[in-house]
Amino acid sequence: MFTLTELAVRLINLVAPKQCVMCGCRLAVGEDVVCTSCNLDLPRTNYHEKPYDNEMAKLFWGRMPVEKAAALFFYRAHSASSRIVYSMKYLGHPEVGELMGRMAAVEFAKSGFFDDVDLIVPVPLAKKRQRARGYNQSMEIARGVSEITRLPIVADAVVRKSFNGSQTEMNRWQRNENVEDVFTLKDGSRIEGRHVLIVDDVVTTGATVISCANELRRCCDVKFSVMSLGFTK
Repeated sequence: MFTLTELAVRLINLVAPKQCVMCGCRLAVGEDVVCTSCNLDLPRTNYHEKPYDNEMAKLFWGRMPVEKAAALFFYRAHSASSRIVYSMKYLGHPEVGELMGRMAAVEFAKSGFFDDVDLIVPVPLAKKRQRARGYNQSMEIARGVSEITRLPIVADAVVRKSFNGSQTEMNRWQRNENVEDVFTLKDGSRIEGRHVLIVDDVVTTGATVISCANELRRCCDVKFSVMSLGFTK
């Protein structure tokens, strides 16, 4: 169920002409979010083809019980592809997250990335932050993934207690400290003993995902995989 804010945003975006979020050109029939040319130029990681051993997966080794990890594209600030994330997070376009989630899921499914995953947990936003934005971008991505995979979304297992400021300009150690103990386990009954796919928008140091996973681990026997749209190499 969508909030009134989400419905309003979606109606506005439906009426307005659709443009490629990367180059700004009007999208042709059959194109979504990015045009064919920009889609071909998207700097894909292809980590889903080797999900157990890649640079993103290695971020989590020894820090949480990770099975596999993959991101759709390499994220670099001020690049054309960074406009995907910027549009989704700061310009009021939740549909970008959902459509990009679907795109990523279609590509990842070809390599069996989701075959042994039981459910999806989107990284939550603090209530104040979500009210200000009107939606949680990680939830929007998760919705797109769920549409393709039919995996259920469990959004109430863990909550975020606070928002400690944007991590954009923080270094690795500051990011770790910024998200330490910001999540609280709310209801772990649906994830106990399951293989959980944690979904986030961009993974840089992995600190947010690890903090979220460590709180979910209080449910005892839980395995994790990680998926995001962007990965900062």
